[in-house]
Amino acid sequence: MKIGMMGGWNTDSGASFHTELVGRAWVEQGHNLKVFSFFDYAFHGTQITGRDENYVSRCFTVDGFQPANFDPIPFLTTDYEVFVAQDLGMLPKDSLGKIFHRIKNKAITINVIHDGKLSQNPSFYQFDWDVIVCFDNRYRDFLIKAYEPSRVHIIPYPCCPWQPGNKQAARSKLGLPQDKKIIYGFGPASEYIAELIDPIIELSKEYPIMLLITAKKDNVVEKFKALQSEGIIDIELREESLPISTLYDYLYAADVLVFNKPAAGHVVVSSTAFQCMGSGCPIVARSSDYVEYYHNELIGYSNFDEFKSALRSIFNEDADFQSTIRAAEEYVNKNSAQEIGKKFIKLFEAITEHR
Repeated sequence: MKIGMMGGWNTDSGASFHTELVGRAWVEQGHNLKVFSFFDYAFHGTQITGRDENYVSRCFTVDGFQPANFDPIPFLTTDYEVFVAQDLGMLPKDSLGKIFHRIKNKAITINVIHDGKLSQNPSFYQFDWDVIVCFDNRYRDFLIKAYEPSRVHIIPYPCCPWQPGNKQAARSKLGLPQDKKIIYGFGPASEYIAELIDPIIELSKEYPIMLLITAKKDNVVEKFKALQSEGIIDIELREESLPISTLYDYLYAADVLVFNKPAAGHVVVSSTAFQCMGSGCPIVARSSDYVEYYHNELIGYSNFDEFKSALRSIFNEDADFQSTIRAAEEYVNKNSAQEIGKKFIKLFEAITEHR
């Protein structure tokens, strides 16, 4: 199929991650993809994380950026039979709205919802989408209050493929110690791990522990530099924003990935979990709406004692740890980018047949 997709690309946002996984799966499956994405000076996210492929056109600024810039030519001159919008809330809706009728003339149109509640921006509702796609029933429950239920379809969020690595080799490559239990956090959300310093210090009396953080955001770097200066625990801070290949090296090197982000207060998914689960590194996550979608694929905690128990389970590689790894592998294989990409294609074909 010939597919045009509008959204983030090669940035560190969750929406970009979804777009990239599904888009690259389509390319691998032999489909013709054209990506319309943000200019590299005004994008959604905090970092550009990779080099654009030849099918990527950067032609608009993120919603709210001033001065706004939207080039309609790539949308109008590219040949595609399917048009997919990813995370409409971040896209320049009114500019897109001015040419949307031209897009509808040549393509079926799909809106992949990333927002966790109904938008209060009237511009969000100006489009006559053929289909609305969301990730699970929590999203569908609020979407059918504003859209015809028959238009709302569920396709789960995709995962990176299951490809665990070698811990010793990864640590040697990254210059990390072989004899410590490494607790890892990365990106802007790693700042919340600072709230867990006390239970980590308590655990360091039982295990030799290193807290490893890779982040580039100023407030995160400053927070962990301050903790480093106190000398209360071994902290390795690396000021990096990582492409997925390097991120997986760090996940291979780590004993556990910690996700301590507090609740959002609305429907949400953790793109971090989808991104990282395929590494085989176990994930310990604070119980919140970010991870309520999962069952046994990660280990949740609600307080410091449960957090310490989760880490002990992982460090000792006990039965609960083994069960978590098996569940994670099963989930990743079921919801790999390749499988999710096929689900989208099947939906596109069904829409085309009934149009």
